[in-house]
Amino acid sequence: MISEAEARAKILPAVRTLPPRKMSILEALDHFAAEDYFARLPLPNFDNSAMDGYAVLASDCKPDRRLRVTGEQPAGLDRRLRVSNGEAVRIFTGAPMPAGADAVVMQEDVTRDGDEITVNVDVEVDEFVRKRGCDLGEGQKIVEKGERITTTKVALLSSQGLSEISVGGEVRVATISTGDELVKLGEKLEPGKIYDSNSLLLQSLLKRSDAVVASAENCRDDADSLRKAIQAAAKNEIMIVTGGVSIGEHDLVQATLRELGAKIDIWRVAIKPGKPFLFGQLGGCFVFGLPGNPVSAFVTFLQFVRPAILKMMGASNLDLPKIPAKLTIDLTNESDRAHYLRGKLENGSFAPVGRQESHALFGLSQSNALLRVETGESLKAGETVDVQVWDQ
Repeated sequence: MISEAEARAKILPAVRTLPPRKMSILEALDHFAAEDYFARLPLPNFDNSAMDGYAVLASDCKPDRRLRVTGEQPAGLDRRLRVSNGEAVRIFTGAPMPAGADAVVMQEDVTRDGDEITVNVDVEVDEFVRKRGCDLGEGQKIVEKGERITTTKVALLSSQGLSEISVGGEVRVATISTGDELVKLGEKLEPGKIYDSNSLLLQSLLKRSDAVVASAENCRDDADSLRKAIQAAAKNEIMIVTGGVSIGEHDLVQATLRELGAKIDIWRVAIKPGKPFLFGQLGGCFVFGLPGNPVSAFVTFLQFVRPAILKMMGASNLDLPKIPAKLTIDLTNESDRAHYLRGKLENGSFAPVGRQESHALFGLSQSNALLRVETGESLKAGETVDVQVWDQ
C-alpha cells in the first residue's frame, strides 16, 4: 500500500498529453488552450465615448457656456467629424471620438436649444472618454496555455477576431461496472440485487471533467465476459473498472488484466475511503480500477482519475478548487489512512454530512466538499481548514 502522494507521482508522469485540435470559439468553451494567445488588437481599438452626450473641448466647458452643435456621431462607422473651439458634436455610448475633442459632457449636464447647448458643469480632459488600449494592450497575453476557456474568455478571444483556437485533445473513456448483484435501470429488482448507480455516477463525473464517455458496460462476475469487456474498452485512452478489483474469490479484474498483458503499477492506496485502488496500462490504454462502494469510487475518481484526464487534455491546473472554511465540529482521524470526509460548505463553514462509511450514498448526495484529515490529526471546531469543492 502506497501513499496518495506516491500514487499521484506514479500516475501523472505516466499519462501523456494528447495532440491538440482546432475548435470554433464557442465549441472551445470549457476546454483547455493548447497554446498561448496574445492580443492582436487593443481594447478599445479607438477612443470612444463612455456616455450619451456631447463631444467637446474641456477648456470650452464652464457653467453657462454656450456651444454650437455641428454634427452627430452614433456608435458604428466613424463619420470623421471634428470639434473646434466653441463647438460640440452629439455623441452616443461607444461612438468614436471626433478629432479635436478631448472630453464628453453627459446629456444630463447640458440644456439643448435647437443647434446650441448650454453647459451646466465644469468638464475635465478625458472625462467620459474610453482611451484606446486602456483595457487591453496590443501584444498582451490574453489566454495562457493550459488555461480553461471560460465564458468570459470566449468573449475576450472573440474581441480579437478569432473564429477558432487550438485546444487539448479529446479523452475517450470506457467504463465497466462489475458484479452479479447489479441490475440495470428499468429492470426488475430481485432480492439481493441492487441498481447499478456507479455507472451513472462515473458517467456524470466524466461529463463534468469534459471527457467523452465512449461506452458504459455492466459485466457479471464471469472471467470470459470481463475479458471481452476489457478488450473492447482498451481501444480508448482510459478504462475505468468499478468493483472486482480486490482479492476475493469473485474479484476477477486484476487476474483478467494481467492475463491480457496489462502492467499493474499501483495496487492499494492509503486513503479512506478508497484503499482497493488500481492503476496500470493495457497497451495504449490507461486502466483505473476503482472500489465498488460508491463513495470510494467517487473519492478515488476525484483524486486520481480526474487529474489524469485533465493532464491528457492539456490543463495546467489539475487539482480541485480549495476554499478555506470554518470547521463546525471537533474531528479526529484515528485510522491508519488519510480520511476524506464528505460535508457541506455553506456560508464559509464546513460540516460533515451523514454517515461517513464508503457505502453511504445519501450523505454524499447532500455534500459539496471534501475535507482531508491526516492520520492521527485532530481538528477543533472553529478552526480554519481547506476543503475541496466539486460541481462548481
